[in-house]
Amino acid sequence: MLFSYLRRHYKLILMLLLFAGVFAAVFSLYELPVEAVGYATALCLAGGLAFFLQGYLRYARRCRALEALERSVAVSIDGLPEPADRAEAAYQANLAALFEAKRSLQARDAAERRDAEDYYTLWAHQIKTPIAAMRLLLQEGETAASAPLLAELMRIEQYVEMALGYIRLGSDTTDYVLRKCELDGIVRGCLRKYAGLFILRRLSLDFRPTGRVVLTDEKWLAFVIEQLLSNALKYTRSGGVSIYVRGRALAVEDTGIGIPAEDLPRVCERGFTGYNGREDRKSTGLGLWLCSSVCKKLGHRLSLESTPAQGTLALIQFSDESMIYE
Repeated sequence: MLFSYLRRHYKLILMLLLFAGVFAAVFSLYELPVEAVGYATALCLAGGLAFFLQGYLRYARRCRALEALERSVAVSIDGLPEPADRAEAAYQANLAALFEAKRSLQARDAAERRDAEDYYTLWAHQIKTPIAAMRLLLQEGETAASAPLLAELMRIEQYVEMALGYIRLGSDTTDYVLRKCELDGIVRGCLRKYAGLFILRRLSLDFRPTGRVVLTDEKWLAFVIEQLLSNALKYTRSGGVSIYVRGRALAVEDTGIGIPAEDLPRVCERGFTGYNGREDRKSTGLGLWLCSSVCKKLGHRLSLESTPAQGTLALIQFSDESMIYE
């Protein structure tokens, strides 16, 4: 802080030194005693030093006040120190105007976001009614074409759930109810939902009961498992899917096309589709990002291992406090 003050007032300091030198030179020309010249120079330097110290202390106080304000400037600028002059008052007025404009924009954006969330949430809930009606009609008039149509209907339901998950995840009012849940019960519920697709695609399912209890939000963990199962079914042409426990992680392993090594570090990034997504042309790049984000909020961690043309292993890793052996 001292060096910044010196740099700010170096011209004044040089001027004081110049005046002291001028006084010393004039006195010496009149052949005044050295003591008188020294006293005059010392008085000039003492007065300049006192002026310098007073200015530095005031400058230090203002800097500390501004540094304290910097930590809360996103909330308020009420802590601004009193302006020292007219120019500083103009700067503070401009800052206050910018802050008000920013707060007005934030309020408008928040209102627009709430309106959009309300609209899409209402749409997602309303679209479920015709989906349920179509499912009942297809099940009642079951024909050879019903199974593929039911599979496509399930994909529509999955996209609706993904849209709802996307909206809820970014909402400030998202509620997470953490409690002890039986992991096998959550997994079985997800498998029942996708049983028809396993049969339609003639894929095997190897579910090994875990016997574990986890501290989690049942609804959100089911959302993650369903997304992983959906990905496994989408990219697996033959073979099957295995679900089991590996250490403190729930593993969802498939024998699908796998993920290229160069894409693997980025598959959980928002909007990243990678080579497989570009080939499929229907990938949104949001599924794994949503899964990873949900896991972080629940205190879990999602990781993937994959070998092209051999399959992918997704691991939902629970912390020591989250998974309980029973």
